[in-house]
Amino acid sequence: MRTSSRSQVDPFIVMDVMEAARRAEEAGRRIIHMEVGQPGTGAPRQAMHTLSTALESEPLGYTVALGLPALRRRIARLYGDWYNVDLDPGRVVVTSGSSAGFLLAFTALFDTGDRVGIGAPGYPSYRQILRALDLVPVDLPTAPENRLQPVPADLAGMDLAGLMVASPANPTGTMLDRAAMSGLIDAAAAQDTAFISDEIYHGIEYEAIAVSALELTDECYVINSFSKYFSMTGWRVGWMIVPQDHVRVLERIAQNMFICAPHASQVAALAAMECDDELTANLAVYKANRALMLDGLPKAGFTNIAPPDGAFYVYADVSDLTDDSRAFAAEVLEKAGVAVTPGLDFDPVRGHGTLRFSYARATADIEEGLSRLARFMADRG
Repeated sequence: MRTSSRSQVDPFIVMDVMEAARRAEEAGRRIIHMEVGQPGTGAPRQAMHTLSTALESEPLGYTVALGLPALRRRIARLYGDWYNVDLDPGRVVVTSGSSAGFLLAFTALFDTGDRVGIGAPGYPSYRQILRALDLVPVDLPTAPENRLQPVPADLAGMDLAGLMVASPANPTGTMLDRAAMSGLIDAAAAQDTAFISDEIYHGIEYEAIAVSALELTDECYVINSFSKYFSMTGWRVGWMIVPQDHVRVLERIAQNMFICAPHASQVAALAAMECDDELTANLAVYKANRALMLDGLPKAGFTNIAPPDGAFYVYADVSDLTDDSRAFAAEVLEKAGVAVTPGLDFDPVRGHGTLRFSYARATADIEEGLSRLARFMADRG
């Protein structure tokens, strides 16, 4: 049977690494997971309890396409609590994870053949979703001196219909401060370029609080998720904030693409937003793990790293060790029993010389993983 040209997207390499790690575990090995951006914790306990109660008392069928009104109101309140932004709940669109948010945003904003800028290194699914929608992803190579984030000069002469930024970013964990975010918003506006801010790692910050694009403009799309800070990866629930005159556009598309986000996940998400103590404890684990990584990776021999401002990743330049990050990651998995992600997932041009290490799991796992990496590098010579 025929397939479309739109279907010819690259694999999400980290998922292939996860599968290789699963096979190793099935064969009896204990693998330390530093490949996937998934918290080691599950959904907050109160969220689970609230959902359990709801399951006994109501059918949890379809919700309206924009999401449960109570959840939309609570998300709007978060923007007042975190950013001092007075947000109309009517601008909130609940989605089936941030992935659905990307699909909705790209469908609402762009036409076939439009060019959309993304920082490289960056989250690989941006590129592949754009391609699947017959849009043109335009990698904007970022520089270490800019903390591996795009800058306004990168937009010059690029003829972009859209710009996608992420802060804290995946895979680097670096952030845009207020001046840097403002500069990109202004540069995009000057070129009539739609501005999309991926903020799914907000709440996971260490020395400074992440800036939301909504602090600077209403003329943007903001995409967030319950997967990271709220520790609900498998629940597939997230949200978007869009300009008021775009809400009906998004509602029509969401009605047809998704009907609604999972009702059960929305119930759990609403409860999770009240679990501050548990979520703060999770953040303390990430902070401890970050300190271990910044000390342990250089000692093991991974010396060229950008200290992350947020999220739970360290991106390492390993070009002194390999020119094939995929083969190197496979060697690390085979010999050290540590799963890491090749940089080719994030930067098709320069990623052959980089690796991403995730420190989202339990601290004991991070300690064991660093010990294994040190032995591996010592044996490798």
